Amino acid sequence: MNRFSLATAACLLICSMATASTDTHPEGWNLVWEENFDGNEIDTSVWNKCSRRSSEWCNTMSDDPSLFEVRDGILYLRGVVNPDTVADPSPYLTGGIETRLHKSFDPGRIEVRARLHGAKGAWPAIWMLPSHNGNWPSTGEIDILERLNFDDFVYQTVHSYYTFRLGNKTEPQSSLRTPADMSEFNTYGVEIHPDKIVFLINGEEAGVYPKINDGADGQFPFYRPMYLMIDMQLGGKWVGEVDPADLPVEMEVDWVRYYLPDTDN
Repeated sequence: MNRFSLATAACLLICSMATASTDTHPEGWNLVWEENFDGNEIDTSVWNKCSRRSSEWCNTMSDDPSLFEVRDGILYLRGVVNPDTVADPSPYLTGGIETRLHKSFDPGRIEVRARLHGAKGAWPAIWMLPSHNGNWPSTGEIDILERLNFDDFVYQTVHSYYTFRLGNKTEPQSSLRTPADMSEFNTYGVEIHPDKIVFLINGEEAGVYPKINDGADGQFPFYRPMYLMIDMQLGGKWVGEVDPADLPVEMEVDWVRYYLPDTDN
């Protein structure tokens, strides 16, 4: 499989939605770390709250406690109408967490079980960036999922100098649209190999992004330590305008699991 196959992905995923086990460790992988969101608050030894900057993905981020809740083993990240635009001029507030400066993940397999609620202008995402500072997009970005509005699919994408600066997004295909039942929790994942990126949903392969031409022109910068971000976002050129009548909106996260290859096999 030398590019993403949307038709194959759709068949695999729709057929597997009801049957995939979310508690079975994948064959050939060892679980080396997990976050189950036990207790009543975010573990600050692992996670930061995402800070606001000028980029669209984080220009409504806030550390307001109302945007974060840990309850019964679930992390809730919220997007809300800002109740006090005098104290903070942003019309909306959103919550997100990241492992930057706390925890880095060597190439392996990352899975996140989550449920994404829809709203006009909602843009929840789970994604990875390099742990060591560099010039984006040359250092690479892996989007395990992004959902827009009320879509019944998620985007799973890689970004690099090759795809973004040189515009090579189809040879090989750098993004796919993966169908999912948004009323349910789904397990979204990625495997990072020396020669390919494998996107997953509910344990099934959704598509493969291969390394080609030995990674020439910055095509494959992904085999390096990365940190993880999970965030609820609102608004922007891609997702469109926000409808405040649809808010608040939540992103529920059940767990995060990190695997390394089983060297005994």
